[in-house]
Amino acid sequence: MNESLVVNDSSATPAAADTLPWMEVDSPEHNGSLEFSTAPLDFPINPWDIMLCMSGTVIACENAIVVAIIFYTPSLRTPMFVLIGSLATADLLAGMGLILNFVFQYVISSETISLITVGFLVASFTASISSLLAITVDRYFSLYNALTYFSEKTLQYVHLMLLGTWGVSIFLGLLPVLGWNCLQEPASCSIVRPLTRSNVTLLAISFFAIFVLMLTLYFKICKIVCHHAHQIALQQHFFATSHYVATKKGVSTLAIILGTFGASWLPFAIYCLVGERHYPSVYTYATLLPATYNSMINPIIYAYRNTEIQRSIYMLLCGCFQANGAYRSRSPSEV
Repeated sequence: MNESLVVNDSSATPAAADTLPWMEVDSPEHNGSLEFSTAPLDFPINPWDIMLCMSGTVIACENAIVVAIIFYTPSLRTPMFVLIGSLATADLLAGMGLILNFVFQYVISSETISLITVGFLVASFTASISSLLAITVDRYFSLYNALTYFSEKTLQYVHLMLLGTWGVSIFLGLLPVLGWNCLQEPASCSIVRPLTRSNVTLLAISFFAIFVLMLTLYFKICKIVCHHAHQIALQQHFFATSHYVATKKGVSTLAIILGTFGASWLPFAIYCLVGERHYPSVYTYATLLPATYNSMINPIIYAYRNTEIQRSIYMLLCGCFQANGAYRSRSPSEV
């Protein structure tokens, strides 16, 4: 949720020339004025933008590996890994968006590129958050209907979820490009230009709705796991011990995902609701940068906690990346 607008008034004082380029200008006399520079590197590079670019680079590299592993491993075509692939793809695009934003911000400056960049980032991060919700829903149904989870109907259901996830994300990303921006009305700008205050409020409210829904499903998953544990204690043949261990591992992984998700995005979402465009832009940077860490942490969780992905990484690094149809996901609830 960043953008590549560059504000650079050649008649401005040196202090004004150092104004953070894609946030609202802090000095009152420059509020609402946009002058696009033809000399892209005639001012110092903002260190916050460097940190965002570095974060985007790490995000892109980590998630590119996950996407490649899932794409080239036939045994990782179960519904669970399809959703993980969707999440990794969204995070990969978000990382690329942060890199492109940095390049365009200091090399090319135009309204068209600015709108395309911010729309691309909005769509990518929305797809990432929505994919986390889809994974949570999948975890719930994999436990609620464990016996029929690997049916063809489940895969069709997952594809419908992905269609809705990416459809909504692309739609929200297109809104600034289609005209819902503050380029013509600077007074309506939010803490992130060129998004309007109403646009940012919509995104923040959507985040809180998704977060509450994920927490609700997580508590239901915990209740199901506790019920399974009780049944195991009464009837050892109800569920195999290995299945329960895998289920417990999946729930703990889900707790880590939800914890990092909330810690990463809650500060920025709250600031989107309470922040004003004339507030110091350092506040926006300070809350947005941790939000990007969620996309950085997700592939680490999957790579180090999921045995199938670990095995595929090991085979890839050893140069023996071969399909192994006999090695399939043994537990639908292991994320």
